[in-house]
Amino acid sequence: MEDKGAKNGVQKEPKTQTGLQKIVVREFEPADNAEVQRIFAEGLMEMVSDTAFRGLLHHPESILLYTTFIILCFVITMCWWVIGLLPVVLLWGRYFYSTRVIRGYLEHAMSTDMGDIEGFYLKSSDSCLWVAVLEGKVVGVVAAVCQKRSGGAVELQRMSVDQRFRQCGIGSALGRKVLEFAVLQGCSTIVLGTTAYKQSAHRLYQSLGFQCERITNGYVTPGTRCTLLERIFYRVCLHHYIIDMQNCKLA
Repeated sequence: MEDKGAKNGVQKEPKTQTGLQKIVVREFEPADNAEVQRIFAEGLMEMVSDTAFRGLLHHPESILLYTTFIILCFVITMCWWVIGLLPVVLLWGRYFYSTRVIRGYLEHAMSTDMGDIEGFYLKSSDSCLWVAVLEGKVVGVVAAVCQKRSGGAVELQRMSVDQRFRQCGIGSALGRKVLEFAVLQGCSTIVLGTTAYKQSAHRLYQSLGFQCERITNGYVTPGTRCTLLERIFYRVCLHHYIIDMQNCKLA
């Protein structure tokens, strides 16, 4: 088992050049707590519109259900205004329930690991949480947990970048830190799961060497109440990504 000081690799503050500034990736410190929680919460709430609107295009079964409902309502009422009003109501329903589920997930995360970062990630050498610092500001976060009891895979978790500092290579720098952590832990694979529909997130993981292993349609997000209306208006796919460290080259 690696000692705690080995989590950051040979260099305790690896730096990545971006323009004239340097991204510093370092281990979480208690003073970072407020900024880390803000970045994580804001990044999570960004997924509301992503799930409600962009996600609809990835679920033809939902489109079929909504279309059938609109047609049935029109046949029963014979009102043309139904055709114009119901799509708005259905989209509002998707936004409302996406907001409710994702807020529930945020509350779940804040009541577990993200509410006690030191206790959850820094007490053991099998886990860690890092922050990215740019211009003296915390601008990104990522965590990793080594699941030695379940095959020795490292799970990448909680990656989020402040929306004001994206497209600066911060996500790549955080991802490489997790790859380095996996090497130090002697793990041969890294896994992650994401419900994001934005292609930029998937391109980031693929650029690090991850490959999509499978997709779970109808994934039950922690915080979901599993009511009938939530099942109708909230539906996501969980993309399971994996990287084989033997075929990965650290940049």
